[in-house]
Amino acid sequence: MDQRNKTLALAGLFVTAMATLSPSIANAESSKSSGSTIQSGKASWYGPGFHGKRTASGERFDTNELTAAHRTLPFGTRVRVVNRKTGQSVVVRINDRGPYAHGRVIDLSRASAQAIGISGVGSVELAQL
Repeated sequence: MDQRNKTLALAGLFVTAMATLSPSIANAESSKSSGSTIQSGKASWYGPGFHGKRTASGERFDTNELTAAHRTLPFGTRVRVVNRKTGQSVVVRINDRGPYAHGRVIDLSRASAQAIGISGVGSVELAQL
């Protein structure tokens, strides 16, 4: 395969990969949330030990999906989570209850936390979409 064909093949793979990505991943951005803030506080991530187990909504938890646990928001609610330190944001779907750690407003899946640069606990703003 010559260089031009290799380049075209790689470009095709990239377009296919982008088309299959979750819209939430494609919408992860470095900007403040659109819409009004419904809550602000500390966020953490969870996953080890929970991957594959049932969430409060009944679905299996996948630490690689853009999901989160919130105490009161209805299951299926989409929320923009903005890292107040970096301005990065990600849209997550609420599928579990929590967090149970004192002072936290949301527990993010590992993928959600990574998308906004949180590796432990971070300060966030939540906007319901």
